[in-house]
Amino acid sequence: MSRKRWWLALAGLLVLVGAVAHSQRPSSGSAFAVVKPSAAALSPAGLLPVREPVEGSPSPQPAGKIRVATGPVSVRYTFDGGVGRPITDHRGRHELRPLGQNGGALRLVRQGSGLAVSYPDRCRLARERDCPRAILEGVRDDSLNPGTRRLRYGASVRMTYADLADGANVVQKGYSVGGSQYKVQVDHRQGHPSCVIAGGGRIYRAEPAIDVADGRWHTLACTRGRDRLTLEVDGKEAAAVAVPATLSIANAEPLRIGGKGTSKSNDQFAGELDDVFVQID
Repeated sequence: MSRKRWWLALAGLLVLVGAVAHSQRPSSGSAFAVVKPSAAALSPAGLLPVREPVEGSPSPQPAGKIRVATGPVSVRYTFDGGVGRPITDHRGRHELRPLGQNGGALRLVRQGSGLAVSYPDRCRLARERDCPRAILEGVRDDSLNPGTRRLRYGASVRMTYADLADGANVVQKGYSVGGSQYKVQVDHRQGHPSCVIAGGGRIYRAEPAIDVADGRWHTLACTRGRDRLTLEVDGKEAAAVAVPATLSIANAEPLRIGGKGTSKSNDQFAGELDDVFVQID
């Protein structure tokens, strides 16, 4: 090969390498949402249209007396409707809104013959306030307040070790401080699921030493009976704790899925969620 041809070939190779490197470079800015490769490969439905509220501002909720459910309630979200319609439960009610901060993205991904929701990857930025955050949130709905009645709630989750953090909320209604709450979460870096009920200044938690962050789907179901809170993992009882029969759960907060809000320290869930349900008997 002549020296001129050799130099032309080298120049072409350098241009090709530069183009590839530029295409792999993240967009500018200190915070961005990283979509899991598996989600991008499996999702024909695409990104959910996430609305970004003003940082730190709570979602407006109607004022008024807090009430409890007056009859049986059954709510289930399968997320199989795609992005073209509002996210509602199996009866077309109890609408959820995708909310986010810092470009946090929610994506519908394939799960069996249906769809599931993929949440932002676990954030590794130096400043938590810059992290992408995204949740699903309803509006105030007192029909989801069980009071002292029998309550069953939960979801299916798929997580890996990279998704874990000190707190990852799956489903919750209400807060444990200054009110009442029911919640299921995957806490700690050991991947332990737990059911939580709070009221009267006390918090009750049923948590087994089971790791569900193994990359497989697991069903988490919490049941509050008359005086007992139990957690089932994949249909088998894994933990239980006694709760007062008089403890009433009623609050003006909406149902939230994937975190307790969109502000920093929101106990952001990372991984995939499906088949969220709340049942009051």
